[in-house]
Amino acid sequence: MQPHSSAPTPASQESSSTPLWKSLVTPAVIVASLGYFVDIFDLLLFSIVRKPSLASLGLDEAAQISEGLFLHNLQMTGMLIGGILWGILADKRGRLSVLFGSILLYSVGNLANAFVHSVEAYAICRLIAGIGLAGELGAGITLVAETLSKEHRGYGTMIVATVGVSGAVVAGLIGEFFDWRTTYIIGGVLGLALLLLRINTAESLLFQNAEQGPADRGNFFSLFTQWDRFRRLALCVLSAVPIWYVIGTLVQLSPELARELGVVEPITAGRAILFCYTGLVFGDFASGALSQWFKSRVKVIVAFITGTALATLYYFNGLGGAGQVEFYAVCVALGFFAGYWAVFVTVAAEQFGTNLRGTVATSAPNFVRASVVPMSLSFKALQSTYGIPGAAQWVGACVIAVALFAALRLTETFGKDLGYYEID
Repeated sequence: MQPHSSAPTPASQESSSTPLWKSLVTPAVIVASLGYFVDIFDLLLFSIVRKPSLASLGLDEAAQISEGLFLHNLQMTGMLIGGILWGILADKRGRLSVLFGSILLYSVGNLANAFVHSVEAYAICRLIAGIGLAGELGAGITLVAETLSKEHRGYGTMIVATVGVSGAVVAGLIGEFFDWRTTYIIGGVLGLALLLLRINTAESLLFQNAEQGPADRGNFFSLFTQWDRFRRLALCVLSAVPIWYVIGTLVQLSPELARELGVVEPITAGRAILFCYTGLVFGDFASGALSQWFKSRVKVIVAFITGTALATLYYFNGLGGAGQVEFYAVCVALGFFAGYWAVFVTVAAEQFGTNLRGTVATSAPNFVRASVVPMSLSFKALQSTYGIPGAAQWVGACVIAVALFAALRLTETFGKDLGYYEID
């Protein structure tokens, strides 16, 4: 077995002597940042318009929770499927092919979503959109990581994530002022418009060299045939699950949880998402900058998981009698500490060779997103025994503990040369 084989490929398309500011205005960084912005905008639309959209289809409040979880799980299942398919395509056909294909698919899916009149049609659209949404982030991060020098790529991925998660803030604002059908149309149109900006973007030189290299590209199953590869993938995924516990449970179900926790004013999911993602914007910027400052990805991930645990404890134990201001402030704090998404995806990209990098960087984030499915199923199974807050606390305690265990065992990848292959 030879898990890491050196490849005679350039470390990047950028020289290490290139000024930092020039690294951050390259076409790869700009295109990946705007693509992730639209990706997050469209990804969060369902969470923002869940209640009004399902109410307009005639569902009562109880059905809005159960059917809402079903539709959200279906979207996440689509992302799991898409993550595997787009990841393989990224290593076999190139990073740019995924950036074009994925945004086209999820834009069409969201446009169609604006015209549904039944839960069944809604479900089909969320599945299609989920498959499309799965490809954007991993391909963009891989392109940026392979294009920038090892000294600058952490800043590049930081910019991608910071600009990207701000798409949720914009989506939250639009969800406040527009009908739910209009929000889906806006998301679809933004995606199609972005395609025009990608025409002149160059492919990664590392990928171009890998096309002529000795390694099998995009072999998804090879991640599970060798223990070291599987271990690296599993540790990456498990370390990031708390991010989607915050988004998929604490924030998406915030109206119901806030009522049960004794918050005295009504809470809306759209505003909770808006404030959470405001925190995520600052968190992703801070985690990316700190990982460069301390020259460590792992220490930053561990610190931010610990912060997520503390903010979650306050969420469940400190909001009795609180109003909207305090609740939304806690959502900002939760978002900030869950804002290590960029560092996580960068670590996933840096953990693997060029012939599997796109596969992992695209599939790993969607494995994390798909963790919403077992988390929500566990939540529903525990709800009858422990109630809504109790079930959410049990789920959170488990995923945060596992994430800390995984993060402490991650291999440090800061400054790692990416010019190598994974060869059996």
